[in-house]
Amino acid sequence: MTLQFSLASIAPATVDSACVMVGVYEQGVLTSAAAQLDDASGGAIRRQIESGDISGKAGSTTLLFAPAGITARRVLVVGLGAQKSFDAARFQKVNIEAARALGRLPVADAVSCLSSVDVPGRDSAWRVRIAALASDYAAYRYTATFKPRDRSKQVELARLTFAGGDEAASGLAQAVAIAEGVRFARELANLPPNICTPAHIAAQAQAFADGHDKVSCNVLDEVAMEKLGFGSLLAVGRGSVNKPRLIALEYKGGNDGDKPYAFVGKGVTFDSGGISLKPGAGMEEMKFDMGGAAGVLGAFVAAVKMGLKLNLVCVVPAVENMPDGDSYRPSDVLTSLSGLTIEVLNTDAEGRLILCDALTYTAQTYQPQALIDAATLTGACVIALGKHASGLMSKHDDLAAELLAAGEETLDRAWRLPLWDDYQAQLDSGFADVANIGGKSAGAITAACFLSRFTDGQRWAHLDIAGTAWDEGRKGLATGRPVALLAQWLLDRE
Repeated sequence: MTLQFSLASIAPATVDSACVMVGVYEQGVLTSAAAQLDDASGGAIRRQIESGDISGKAGSTTLLFAPAGITARRVLVVGLGAQKSFDAARFQKVNIEAARALGRLPVADAVSCLSSVDVPGRDSAWRVRIAALASDYAAYRYTATFKPRDRSKQVELARLTFAGGDEAASGLAQAVAIAEGVRFARELANLPPNICTPAHIAAQAQAFADGHDKVSCNVLDEVAMEKLGFGSLLAVGRGSVNKPRLIALEYKGGNDGDKPYAFVGKGVTFDSGGISLKPGAGMEEMKFDMGGAAGVLGAFVAAVKMGLKLNLVCVVPAVENMPDGDSYRPSDVLTSLSGLTIEVLNTDAEGRLILCDALTYTAQTYQPQALIDAATLTGACVIALGKHASGLMSKHDDLAAELLAAGEETLDRAWRLPLWDDYQAQLDSGFADVANIGGKSAGAITAACFLSRFTDGQRWAHLDIAGTAWDEGRKGLATGRPVALLAQWLLDRE
């Protein structure tokens, strides 16, 4: 079920809803909406604070059922933490936790006054957009591969209204579009690899194009890529019965003749490591190795849904990396689409091998004004930055600054790592133009250095999302990052 959002001027005490949500800071400081409810109910909220049932701790929730003097059947009091340190990240967190608590209640509709909580330096449109995206994120449920259940008698949250006026309408409209892109990305990445094959990604892209004006899709199979010279990409897919695809979506929302912006996303639908086989523990998470593909496709969906007045290309090289008698090997030398030869030192460094051909194809075919790739590329980036920030590498300071700013605006943050030529020597090979790995040190940077050799003359940036594309653990889900970051970057380009 897709959560429906709306915007309205709210009088908390008289709103007719199954549940109204308000915030309370630590030390018993009430927000304006909470104070109005407290007054109307004869002090019901303050009594809960005095008894210790409401602490105000950030993300905590307390339910008041049918308090006298209030029209709503329930009041969900959400802790905001210390008022003096309340910021954008906390605002996002409390909205996620509020939506999770709301999802556990048997309510079909609710009203949130959290969008009216003051956030230093942020306007109402920003607050509504972040609140809506946080709520949609928390409301997402993966059900595709579970036994179908009869949900006809189960009450689920379907409608959420945010407090806000006309000045916030643009924020809500953007949130609805970006949320659709995030859901698209999460659903695609969460699917198991026996369903989400390269052909499945291609079918999903084609279906989206068929349903939208100004969007077209072109898919190259392994035969077409062989004729064009995709020697690096095709080598990675040789060991799998699921043959590679190169998927290219085009959106023409701008003027004829305007150069497009271009996204490229790594689409390894399952990564066993190939002949350089990965350890068994945690290998099931390698279905998420197409998180870059999911992320750029989700950003493409968001851009189309927002109706952005620009031209956009989204290219996805989709393969499965498996061990087989026909698999490529360590010490093989591949000839890439660009003509550069590559010595394979490790078949588990396959993402860069499919991206290099895709980047060459995108640059040559579309001549974009900016080219950004996203990839779950290196475990080294996870070690460097953890699960909170994506790694950003670019030789173009202005492009890097734009992407960092978009990440700060959306709280889908990135952190820049150097891309100095000093690191390039680690990729030297005695048998080819370049080796596909640069050793243990600076692994995320040398991977980007490898890609940089295929982006000469391009205004290019690389996002390593290995730490941010999914949550860890057997029940960890795809996050949909960096859809919000890329969507904001495109918004800023309009």
